[in-house]
Amino acid sequence: MEKEVLQWHPAFYAGLQIELKEEKDNLIFENEHQLGTKPKEMDVLIIKKEKDIPVRKNIGRIFRKYNIVEYKSPTDYLSIDDYYMVYAYACFYKSDTATQDSIPISEITITFVCKRYPEKLMKHLRKVWNYEIIKREPGIYLIDKGMNRDIVPVQFIITKELGKEENMWLSSLTDELKDKEEKKRLVEEYQKHRDNKLYESVMDIVVRANQKEFEEDTGMCKALEELMADVIAKREKEAIERGIAQEMRNIVYNMLKKKMSDEDICEIVECDREYVDMVRKSIA
Repeated sequence: MEKEVLQWHPAFYAGLQIELKEEKDNLIFENEHQLGTKPKEMDVLIIKKEKDIPVRKNIGRIFRKYNIVEYKSPTDYLSIDDYYMVYAYACFYKSDTATQDSIPISEITITFVCKRYPEKLMKHLRKVWNYEIIKREPGIYLIDKGMNRDIVPVQFIITKELGKEENMWLSSLTDELKDKEEKKRLVEEYQKHRDNKLYESVMDIVVRANQKEFEEDTGMCKALEELMADVIAKREKEAIERGIAQEMRNIVYNMLKKKMSDEDICEIVECDREYVDMVRKSIA
């Protein structure tokens, strides 16, 4: 069987909002913010509504008005080129405006989020730019640029090192969730917010990424099945609907290849002409 490809970014986007929920009234979250007209996009853009109100949460204390966040899933790594790419995004975002200097460079920050400490990148920053990397607290590192200081603050969030109490949801975005107490706290916390789509998104990916660990704990697995019954049912329904939709499209496609009339196709498949036209255009 092919290994399931897990979509970590939607869960990270949800987890980020959970972590910063106390600040939500002053933050605007934009997922995959597109840059310009060509396919260039930042993972997450967070805009403070009131720039002078500080963010209290540890992961957002460096935030200014415009905050660019780059996320790497647990199976990916943060490279030297990733650093320069995101820094270029910041410069492009600053310049891609209708009026001159409407986004001051002094109001932009960059945050990199990844599972493991990017040793090669940090070594590069020290050697090439003479930067100092300062560990502010567990899992959060800042760049001190010294005499080469520029205006854009940069921080690195290492999810594997984050405090489990302070940053429960971001630290849980891993495929190595082995601690039984940590899993228990996560399930208990999810139970309090089971109707919230953000928590559902994070919990869903965590369970799928750590399925074996949860299954080995029978009691935990049973509790999760009960808690996530609606999520599982919804996912199964969507999978069935996708399969039905694909099968229907294939039938219409084959009928069109046989030069059958739209009227006959609509009658046999029980669809309207708009759907037949849509399939026709997709294969044109």
